[in-house]
Amino acid sequence: MSQKKVLVLVAALLAGACSNGGEENTGAVVAESPATAVPDVGAKPDRSNGRTVKLQGPVNISYKIIGAPIVGQAVAVDLQIVSNVGAQTITLTYRVNDTTAMQFPEAQPPSVTIAATNSAEPQTQQVRIIPLREGRLFLNVSASIETGGDTTSTVTAIPIQVGPAAPQQSENGTMAIDENGDAIRVLSGED
Repeated sequence: MSQKKVLVLVAALLAGACSNGGEENTGAVVAESPATAVPDVGAKPDRSNGRTVKLQGPVNISYKIIGAPIVGQAVAVDLQIVSNVGAQTITLTYRVNDTTAMQFPEAQPPSVTIAATNSAEPQTQQVRIIPLREGRLFLNVSASIETGGDTTSTVTAIPIQVGPAAPQQSENGTMAIDENGDAIRVLSGED
């Protein structure tokens, strides 16, 4: 668009916004329709009951890797399972996405069922895996609960670092402050 057309368009929009549509301003307050009402952005949730609700799955899974994982040797992972829906039977299923990186020992079942208890204490299970290479590997643990004919699940990916951790990225150049006071990185031209 040319500059003249843009100026005419802006002037027309401003004139329309500034006019009141030919109506006389009587000072009366006109109620806005619900569609054009501005929401109150200062509204806060009602916390009169003193609780904050956090969305979560039916089961909390926490874990602890026992020992240092070594290629070709079984490593144990202790799992602590807490039901968020009361006393229900929980089915744990273990899975490895990359079978060239990790496998289960022959004695390790692919899934176990934990009987329902009324205890608030976490239930402990142990799973063993055998890393087949170095690097960061993942064990997927799925916990399922059946309630009213439906199955609800929580899945946790447990990272297992085998061997040394990935090397840290080295920083290039040196930090300096420019004439505006901003931090900059100065790279040298030498190899």
